[in-house]
Amino acid sequence: MTDTEIEHEEHSAASINKMYENWFLEYASYVILERAVPAIEDGLKPVQRRIFHAMKEMDDGRYNKVANIIGQTMQYHPHGDASIGDAITNLGQKDLMIDMQGNWGDVRTGDSAAAARYIEARLSKFALDVAFNGKTTEWQLSYDGRKNEPVTLPMKFPLLLAQGAEGIAVGLSTKILPHNFIEILDAAIKHLKGRKFELYPDFQTGGMIDVSNYNDGNRGGKVRVRVHIEELDKKTLLIKSVPYGVTTQQLIDSVLKANDSGKIKIKSIVDNTAKDVELSVQLAPGVSSDQTIDALYAFTDCEISISPNACIIVADKPNFVGATELLKHSVEHTKDLLKSELEIKLRELEDDWHYSSLEKIFIEKRIYRDIEEETTWEGVLKAIDKGLSPYKKLFRRAITQEDITKLTEIRIKRISKFDSFKADEHIKATEDNIAQTKHHIEHLTDFAIAYYENILKKYGKGKERQTEIKIFDTIQATKVAIANAKLYVNYKEGFIGTGLKKDEFVCDCSDIDDIIVFRKDGTMIITKVADKTFVGKDILHLAVFKRNDERTTYNMMYMDGGSGVVYAKRFNVTGITRDKEYDLTKGNKGSKVLYFSANANGEAEVVSVTLSPGSSARVKVFDYYFEELIIKGRSSQGNQVTKYPIRQVKFKEQGRSTLSAPKIWYDNQVGRLNTDGYGKLLGSFEQDDRIIVFYKDGQYELTDFDLGNRYEVSQIVRIEKFNPEKVITAVYYDADKTQYSVKRFHIETQTLKSKFLFIKEGAKNKLELVTTDPEPVVTLKLGKKKSDAREEVVDLTEKVGVSGWKAVGNKLCDKDLLEIVFEEKEPEPDKDESAAENVPHKERKETNDDAPTLF
Repeated sequence: MTDTEIEHEEHSAASINKMYENWFLEYASYVILERAVPAIEDGLKPVQRRIFHAMKEMDDGRYNKVANIIGQTMQYHPHGDASIGDAITNLGQKDLMIDMQGNWGDVRTGDSAAAARYIEARLSKFALDVAFNGKTTEWQLSYDGRKNEPVTLPMKFPLLLAQGAEGIAVGLSTKILPHNFIEILDAAIKHLKGRKFELYPDFQTGGMIDVSNYNDGNRGGKVRVRVHIEELDKKTLLIKSVPYGVTTQQLIDSVLKANDSGKIKIKSIVDNTAKDVELSVQLAPGVSSDQTIDALYAFTDCEISISPNACIIVADKPNFVGATELLKHSVEHTKDLLKSELEIKLRELEDDWHYSSLEKIFIEKRIYRDIEEETTWEGVLKAIDKGLSPYKKLFRRAITQEDITKLTEIRIKRISKFDSFKADEHIKATEDNIAQTKHHIEHLTDFAIAYYENILKKYGKGKERQTEIKIFDTIQATKVAIANAKLYVNYKEGFIGTGLKKDEFVCDCSDIDDIIVFRKDGTMIITKVADKTFVGKDILHLAVFKRNDERTTYNMMYMDGGSGVVYAKRFNVTGITRDKEYDLTKGNKGSKVLYFSANANGEAEVVSVTLSPGSSARVKVFDYYFEELIIKGRSSQGNQVTKYPIRQVKFKEQGRSTLSAPKIWYDNQVGRLNTDGYGKLLGSFEQDDRIIVFYKDGQYELTDFDLGNRYEVSQIVRIEKFNPEKVITAVYYDADKTQYSVKRFHIETQTLKSKFLFIKEGAKNKLELVTTDPEPVVTLKLGKKKSDAREEVVDLTEKVGVSGWKAVGNKLCDKDLLEIVFEEKEPEPDKDESAAENVPHKERKETNDDAPTLF
């Protein structure tokens, strides 16, 4: 090959590379700007904008077949009917801009819409109000040059925030979550008034949302979305909503998958969805409903995380913004549009005033007679201009030839029927409108506020928030997983796993559990459950590892291989790295464990130590009390037991727990119990202690203090540690007798997790007050109106004696009770709780679910 040929080939290759590079950039730009990412001005992608424009062209107040709308849109959108049909269905299901008729499908169940020839649509009144104005629209030629289409619609509402958007382009994507209609307008008004505002997502599908990490919708933020789960009875749970973007069938599939893999245990799940979502979950016998609810959130689509990624087109370039910035830009854009509309209206009003005044003078001063003798067009125009000359100073602008020409077009019939009084009224009304329009332009912010308030008044009804904002508790999957596997160990070979079925059974476990293993050489390792894992020979103890467990205490006695000295130690294991070996001795070669025990509640046993017969010690057998040791970290060397060789260490006597009773707090933000100091301290709990909960509907319930218990925060009036000696005082409204009654009683039932009605049965009866204060004194505010209220102090112990929990009670006052005021005295803390009263309240923080696995 010659040099010329080589040079030509290299040039061709470079040209092809450059060509492909340009084509790719052009394609990427096209997808970003013309298909996937919405514009900031109107919040619409091109296909959506073209659909709305086509529907406006067709709009005559009646419904149009969607097939016809698709055909009309194809004049502007060159991508076929399928993409247009999908886009219009998606817009319709948002139930904001399009008024629908027929079967448009269901985003909750995933049912698709009927064929385009069967369903109908028209623009909603809201859309007509906020999205269209031909006078303020910037136009461009359509793809084939035959029609004009809007560059962007003159949108006077933050549609992008209300509808949300999702799209995948080349090299980037966008995901903007929908927000509540009313809250958007409230935020717009607050912004115009210079006040702070917050915006959080709201979904048509309802459910609950935790916005702790929303980050204003910017990249890097996320929201957690949960369904509402109700306990119908001890055997049945009802799922009452679906997360955003998840259908009922997808939710059912995720539940069945979790059941098949053993994460949860259910008998069946049935879809009863009609007008409202309802999935009925039948629990397996012996399964806790609270644990199953947690497991549903942990292992199924009953809880999902959504990461927003708000990318929009600004000045023909993609930009990443937050919800606040989107709203502010939309509000300022709306102000500009309103100003343009007002300025156009002002010009039209001024033209109207100008011509109406011209017409009035032309007819009243009989100037039209001056043209009767004129034989040429130029003469007619000059005659009219001459006749108007004495009055030109009355006008606000110069009289043009076009104005004069327009006067010549007035018909004789109009001149003969001209009403000077009506003409003056019209001019006066026009002057008032001009003054009002100028006032609006000068006070544009106030006008914009009034505009948003009017939109809210006209269209806000029925658009209240559907997704409840809550703070979610963090569910640890290992704590709620059903034990769906069996753990075995081969002590001889040093293997553990769920597949070693011919070897020794250890315990039931979950396939997501971690296993802690101690060896005779004093080393420890934590590893994940697997089919078969080598953990080393001479296994001393193994068990399922409980993360962050500060009560399980290990008692160990070991001989140091370097000095021969025997040490004893007590320790917890709470924070280690998985699959890393830890040495619990001093680390010298030849060290070995002489005694080891694992104690779930910090028990400290007594052991008998026997020294070697040949040792020089005078006492060769003695008892050792582990309770004398302080519980320290796993890396501590421990206390010296003896410097002499030990023949054996034997268990002698079970000791008591050296740990105080666990202190339990109730976190009223998430409705859960905890030992971490979140919320209200309920007290220290021994094994048989109970919690009592009083509900707004007049029922009480006794529960244990299991941290897996769930409590419905919105329904609770009072929750505390149960003391059977305390007297309960309750005030409730008796609808039958139209009076307020008071009763005092002891709790006589002992059944756990069953509710008992302690006020008189009746649909309209309601609980007003419940307390365990031994001397309750209340202030009653009585009367028809608050301005005329009188106060009465009542000692409730004098009103009624202590009786059974089913008693009706005595009358406290009639129905004219405006308010009952009760200042409860702080209860005396128990001796073992007094120190905990000073524990500062902890703020709940969101954890990072994606962090590396560190215990």
